[in-house]
Amino acid sequence: MAQEPRTLIEAVRYFADPDVALQHMVDLRWPNGVECPTCRRRDVRFLGTRRLWECKGKHPRKQFSAKVGTIFEDSAIPLDKWFVAIWVIANCKNGVSSYELGRSIGVTQKSAWHMLHRIRLAMKMGRFTKMDGEVEADETFIGGLAKNMHKHKREQAITTRGPHAKVAVLGILQRSRGENPSRIRAGVVQNVGRATLHGAIRDTVERGSTLYTDSWRPYRGLTGYEHGMVDHAVEYVNGRIHTNGIESFWNLLKRSIKGTYISVEPFHLGRYVDEQVFRFNERKGYDCDRFATALRGALGKRLTYKELIGNGAIASAT
Repeated sequence: MAQEPRTLIEAVRYFADPDVALQHMVDLRWPNGVECPTCRRRDVRFLGTRRLWECKGKHPRKQFSAKVGTIFEDSAIPLDKWFVAIWVIANCKNGVSSYELGRSIGVTQKSAWHMLHRIRLAMKMGRFTKMDGEVEADETFIGGLAKNMHKHKREQAITTRGPHAKVAVLGILQRSRGENPSRIRAGVVQNVGRATLHGAIRDTVERGSTLYTDSWRPYRGLTGYEHGMVDHAVEYVNGRIHTNGIESFWNLLKRSIKGTYISVEPFHLGRYVDEQVFRFNERKGYDCDRFATALRGALGKRLTYKELIGNGAIASAT
């Protein structure tokens, strides 16, 4: 078998062989041999004409493919296109739009949009160790500019002054230490009140760590940390006290949303944040490393189209 790809053009050529793509998926999912996802038996037989396996046990869904139990389940799109899509979104700094992806791999825009959201689910970080050392926390608001809205839509969306018509996103960044690069956790929050901010920080950051924030009032009163605050009305840096690291991440996130995705519905925003968090935290690896990490995240997760288009629907992960 040829050497595994390290660039996009190599990936396209490598996975163009359906047997290679299938074997790659099998090796990832069943490193100790193919087993039935229903009963876990390993005495299964491969149906070459249909590229399926059949379990010898007596139970429903005896026949299964390598896609079952992954983000690819129930998708008629072949694995070679899926793998190229994962490679692209994992490595494009500003993301890739569904229109562009659809043209590139030969699927409809609707299918590409569903694919991208499934891949974002795979890119979502799971369990993590709490942050320590020097940590920055900051919040931002994402939404359309009032001056760019039609008058009728502006009157519906913006009823009060301030960022109330936008979605709040909280980010917490652990600064780099030695050869370990900085890493981030970010997500949509209901509000930026004291209870929300304090709770998120306590869940994410070890007590005793050094925390840096701006002078936003809800951050005050946070005990258990060496807390330094910088007043942006006066200065942006005071020695080690600043939030420049998390501000850089906000620039990356907003550039991808404004420049690539243009318009993001509030109930989908969390997945776009997960996408940018993944690329930021994996930025020091090679393209093939980011692809492999995202592909491993595809196992055990599903996002149906019905869940995707539901207002505020949450993707299921099994």
